[in-house]
Amino acid sequence: MEQSALRNVAPPRHAHRFFAYVTVVVGAGAMLLIGSLPDGFPASLPAAFWVLAGCAVVADTKPFVQVGRDDAMMTFPSVCFTFAIMLAFGFAPAALVQLAAVAITAGWLQHTVWRAAFNAAQYFVSFAVADVILHRSHHVGWIVVAAVAWFVVNNLLVSTAVWLRFGHGWRARFVRAVRTDALATGALLLSAPGLVAAAGVDVLLIPLALVTLYAVRRMTSLSAQRALEARRDPLTGLANRKGLERAVEQRLEEHAERAANRQAARRLALLLLDLDGFKQVNDSLGHPVGDRLLIEVSRRLSERADAEVGRLGGDEFAIVVPHLQDVAEARAHAAKIMDALREPVLLDGLPIDVGGSVGVAVYPEHGTGFEELMQHADVAMYDAKGRGDNLAVYAPEADHNSPERLSLLADLRKALETPGDRGIALYYQPQVELATGDVVGLEALLRWHHPQRGLVDPEELIKVAEHSSVMRLLTFRLIDDAIEQLAAWGDRAGRVRVAVNVSVRDLHTGEIADRIEAKLRQAGIEPARLELEITESALMADPRRVLATLARLERLGIAIALDDFGTGYSSMLHLRRLPLKEVKIDRSFVLGVATDPDDAAIVRSMIDLARALGLRIVAEGVEDERTWRMLVEAGCDLAQGWYFARPMPPDGLLDWLIRHRRSTVAHST
Repeated sequence: MEQSALRNVAPPRHAHRFFAYVTVVVGAGAMLLIGSLPDGFPASLPAAFWVLAGCAVVADTKPFVQVGRDDAMMTFPSVCFTFAIMLAFGFAPAALVQLAAVAITAGWLQHTVWRAAFNAAQYFVSFAVADVILHRSHHVGWIVVAAVAWFVVNNLLVSTAVWLRFGHGWRARFVRAVRTDALATGALLLSAPGLVAAAGVDVLLIPLALVTLYAVRRMTSLSAQRALEARRDPLTGLANRKGLERAVEQRLEEHAERAANRQAARRLALLLLDLDGFKQVNDSLGHPVGDRLLIEVSRRLSERADAEVGRLGGDEFAIVVPHLQDVAEARAHAAKIMDALREPVLLDGLPIDVGGSVGVAVYPEHGTGFEELMQHADVAMYDAKGRGDNLAVYAPEADHNSPERLSLLADLRKALETPGDRGIALYYQPQVELATGDVVGLEALLRWHHPQRGLVDPEELIKVAEHSSVMRLLTFRLIDDAIEQLAAWGDRAGRVRVAVNVSVRDLHTGEIADRIEAKLRQAGIEPARLELEITESALMADPRRVLATLARLERLGIAIALDDFGTGYSSMLHLRRLPLKEVKIDRSFVLGVATDPDDAAIVRSMIDLARALGLRIVAEGVEDERTWRMLVEAGCDLAQGWYFARPMPPDGLLDWLIRHRRSTVAHST
């Protein structure tokens, strides 16, 4: 048995300690062998010995690989024959035969001299310990104890060598080696008494063990193949998440070793790539074409990346880039990868544009392990999408995943998945038609009363959820609640429409349209009673995906409003191609209408632009009469804000609507 990680290359980490250890083990093994030869080697040996010795040498010409949960290691079948030789003929013959097997294996696998010497010595020490135990008795119980002692000592010696070579915890190394090696090597050792018994019957029975070893080798080969497949994506052949994690761990070991040897510091980058428009390809051309697109993208990435490329699932890829000098080089490498996707992919004569966003996280600046690097690369990728860019390097200020926020996210998920939890609720703020004073719409605003923290700030809550799968649960909950509330109000609230905010993640697929269509049909609510608000930043993050979903929602009869108008990157082109019914002027401009001439001019320009495009205009943040009058004069259609009403729970809203209608009727008469 031998750890595959015990490499030929030098210098290792802490070279003086490592080679000092190797020298001690080799010296101890040599002394044990030399000391045993004068009295421990029989003058003549029977045919059974020579058959066992021949089988030991033949068996090691092709060792087999065991693949554990964390690592792979080589197992040498000769030990079953050499342990049998020790049982029958003593330590010295077993050690010499094992030495011959190691020499054959070293030549076959091109091991260095020091490595071959260490391998032989580890066996000598293991056999010596087992032989001491067997001097007490050859009863089957003591044979088992001797086999266990051989196994433990052998793994102790090798695990210590690997630990000195690579570091990262001796105990973990030893436990991992024992866990991986116990079944195979244990079975080989415990088969030795059977070989001794077979030799007593007929020496020709001994070679039959080679047939068993061949079957074991085949099974381990299949197991190794399955383990490899478990770390590979079946469609593209790239590493999957598990394979990428292993690749990162191995690279980090190399980087740590360089640092320990005071070599020039190197960086490792983890790049996370999310493709644009992949679902539209699947929906319009079918999944087989989508699969071919992924295969072509994986080929391009592998050719251009010159690094470990993996597919995380769907249209997400990750690239591990080692040996970089700095963060700037990591960014340049990411840009080179994006260049690989600039040319359309030609499938069945149809050119398909492929784009995406890349997030970059660099070791050690942005993380010291796979999970941390992956999390920060994901943050960077969504930061790129949020800024309308295709590439971003992780920046702490863009990360909203502090431990406190992660705890809050877990609590939010629990609340959303708990039936009957009423901590999450919608409050409604009226939207008033400025020309008539009538309430024609309501904006649904999220409120969450946390059991321990009390009322959670809605903006903080959205920041926590928007880059996670919890955002989908939250959006579906809010849509369901808004539609159910419309049904519960019936005619008492009039024919007001309710606007619900959705995020860019909600618009990446058509799932939200399916959900809304089914819920409206179930509740018997007209689609025109529901409105969805999107932000400019959401639109710019992934316009192709967003537009496809918005077009479907429009076909259903759902009105789309552009929220926070003026704070993002809108242009005439974007406004023209969006299926919009309404734009909402951000409150940051509205608040200054009555006091700041610049804000007043900006708001008038926005109103004129929206009116020219045939869009309804809503002003947010109206808090005084003067602002209201100036908006009326500017031709604004609707307004909401504390001047009219604060957000209210559903029951409070009904009471307010009744009072407001009476007041409106009184003023009109």
